[in-house]
Amino acid sequence: MIDLRSKTALVTGGGRGIGREIALRFAQAGCAVAVSDIDVTTAQTTVKELEALGVRAVALQADVANGSDVEAMFKSIVAAFGALDILVNNAGITRDGLLVRMKEEEWDLVLRVNLKSAFLCSKEAARIMMKARSGRIINIASVVGINGNFGQVNYAASKAGLIGLTKTVARELASRFITVNAVAPGFIATAMTDMLPDAEKEKLVKNIPMQKLGSAADVANAVLFLASPLAEYITGQVLTVDGGLVM
Repeated sequence: MIDLRSKTALVTGGGRGIGREIALRFAQAGCAVAVSDIDVTTAQTTVKELEALGVRAVALQADVANGSDVEAMFKSIVAAFGALDILVNNAGITRDGLLVRMKEEEWDLVLRVNLKSAFLCSKEAARIMMKARSGRIINIASVVGINGNFGQVNYAASKAGLIGLTKTVARELASRFITVNAVAPGFIATAMTDMLPDAEKEKLVKNIPMQKLGSAADVANAVLFLASPLAEYITGQVLTVDGGLVM
């Protein structure tokens, strides 16, 4: 069993979905968790679940693509926990559309939330982790950042950029024993996929070698592994959690 009882973590976009599942996995391993979300009520709900597991947890409202918000958030984390050992850059949005119809503001918003936020949070986390000469940064990318996807030029570009950020920051921080990796989920069962017609779901599943959608727990388990001592010699990697979709 993975033991993170002496560790502290920040999960951005942790109020719901995959972020919430990651926060719960960390708490089950004994880790203290800061949950940030632009919707603080969802973060507070997640924090109550974490506290019920017997760990310290704080909810933080922040626009993680805003530099001053991010600086204030990290100050709050250090004040609450005294340190930060693990950062999970999970916050993300979609604004899908074909290239020729996509509005400039839809492109800018997705790149801002999905990629700029990871740059800002990683920069602040690195300052703390470099002093400690240890740490884990885990970025939630996507298989569409590897393969591309019809109607998601902004989202795919943001996730491909996140993979490039992962590899570069991994090189820069390796000498301080800070690992930086990405997890790239494939098609995951979420509230959004639940709303798809059965025919669309069948089409998705048909392209997956394992013939099923993944779960938020599948992604959270991969993140937990990369955050643990078991992964201390793994850095600069992209771990796809996709049932074999990208090989």
